Amino acid sequence: MIRAEGIEKRFGGRAVLRGLSFAVSPGEVMVVTGANGSGKTTLLRLVAGLTAPTRGTLTVEVDRSRLGYLGHEPLLYRELTALENLDLFGRLYRVPERRERIGMLLERFAIWDARSERVSSFSRGMVQRLALCRALLHEPELLVLDEPFTALDEGGAELLDAELLSLARTATLVVSTHDLDRITPLATSRLALA
Repeated sequence: MIRAEGIEKRFGGRAVLRGLSFAVSPGEVMVVTGANGSGKTTLLRLVAGLTAPTRGTLTVEVDRSRLGYLGHEPLLYRELTALENLDLFGRLYRVPERRERIGMLLERFAIWDARSERVSSFSRGMVQRLALCRALLHEPELLVLDEPFTALDEGGAELLDAELLSLARTATLVVSTHDLDRITPLATSRLALA
């Protein structure tokens, strides 16, 4: 599903990724590790198609409409409610039976009771839960998650653990995290960046 051959990413004169090669087959869970500043976020942005490599080839064989992405920014409209945000993204992705899917995700991530509140009133952990709902709304084949446990309390992290376990059976996952104990049991491959 993903094949990288000698990819490099430069920002001006600074090389963030150098000569990186890897492959991820459908259904695999690849965990990306490394210190802060090692290029994890840059790599995930490349995989998600948000930027292009400076050199090398990167092939991601999935229709962009079947890709889910969660980065450091939640990509939510703060002045809309949780329900309005998910309804908007559901219409953009043409999610069949979107209202049922939205309700299920809001309940699963324990934010149903806050569905009519503006995102600007949410705690950082609630924003992260809603951003996860957004990324999962259209049932992506490829899910790219950059530090998905950020700001989640233990209850939220356990909800995400269960969701990732379920997704590992049906989707391809590329996940960067410092919380390796949570994701390592699901990993089929690991990419360590220096």
